[in-house]
Amino acid sequence: MSEALQLPIIDLSSPDRLSTANSIRQACIDHGFFYLVNHGVEEELLKKVFEQSSKFFSLPIEDKMKFAKKNHRGYTAPYAEKLDTTSLSTKGDFKESFYIGPLADHLNQWPLQEDLPSWRSTMETYYKKVLSAGTKLISLIALALKLDEDFFEKVGALNEPLAFTRILHYPGDLESSSEEIYGASAHSDYGMITLLVTDGVPGLQVCREKSKQPQVWEDVPSMSGAFIVNIGDMMERWTNFLFRSTLHRVPPPGQERYSVMIHPFLFTSIVVSCVIRTHVVKNNSLHIIYGKFNYVRNVLLNVLFTLASFTLR
Repeated sequence: MSEALQLPIIDLSSPDRLSTANSIRQACIDHGFFYLVNHGVEEELLKKVFEQSSKFFSLPIEDKMKFAKKNHRGYTAPYAEKLDTTSLSTKGDFKESFYIGPLADHLNQWPLQEDLPSWRSTMETYYKKVLSAGTKLISLIALALKLDEDFFEKVGALNEPLAFTRILHYPGDLESSSEEIYGASAHSDYGMITLLVTDGVPGLQVCREKSKQPQVWEDVPSMSGAFIVNIGDMMERWTNFLFRSTLHRVPPPGQERYSVMIHPFLFTSIVVSCVIRTHVVKNNSLHIIYGKFNYVRNVLLNVLFTLASFTLR
């Protein structure tokens, strides 16, 4: 039985930005996860997002497969993705997903308005609202790193961000199997940050010390109206491993569960250089002083999303 983890609560509307930034810094060092409240996304909109999600995933499989994922947008069926590349299971994760990418490139797939009249408008509004909240959060993360709050803007991190929303449905009625099957198997996120909201059904677990064995998993309770924010691999590298990209998973929930996540900041063409040059990580004799990582748009998309198709948020 996993223990419940008490995550820090970050108020995005707080006028005391330095205090908030310090709280974010400690949360990212200790947990790599925190709750975000007063983020500007209305609870009524969140309710509509889950209502529309339910309507889509309730469609017959043949109707959903009309939107099969292409250009990294659209529908993926249960077992189509597996996040844990080390898993010996021959089956993928027991969830279905719908991907929505940047709105300006016109590559998204949208259900017909006559079938789901409010789907597109709801999801587009949600996308824009969460991207705005993520932009505000990024400036606080810069302050948390003792940088100017517009640091990431100045280096181009906010120029045409490749923000992707994933709408997730865990059916709950898992068929009998001799293999260990997860809703989402153990993984860390590959981007900068992730903002997640759930329908309140429990399921998310984190492992703060991913290199230790046996791994200790802790439950992350849902908080009504709050986003659960976690640090991704890119931010972990950018901070020279000061902030942690924490391993997380969703066991088979045993009941139907919905969640929506957005990775607001993947990048088009930017050099990702460690912004902390003196932090040293000592882990299994590994010493990391400084590093540079080039993430170019085409390489990032081709590599990360090819991996996502087979091993994958």
